[in-house]
Amino acid sequence: MKKIDFPPDWDEARVQRVIAHYEGQTEDEAVAEDEIGFKAHSQSVMIVPNELAPVVRELIARHQLKEAA
Repeated sequence: MKKIDFPPDWDEARVQRVIAHYEGQTEDEAVAEDEIGFKAHSQSVMIVPNELAPVVRELIARHQLKEAA
């Protein structure tokens, strides 16, 4: 069996809780949660070409590390 490397502070139990949360949502609950995210003033939502997604993820990771320091 392949070992899974979880992000810091994550483990199998937390992953299962997140899966259960999203699988247990009604469509209305999911839409409401999405709308909250779109209204956040400290974040932006945008469409990025698939080939640029890894670069954007890396930039976000670097930004989060810088803020955590």
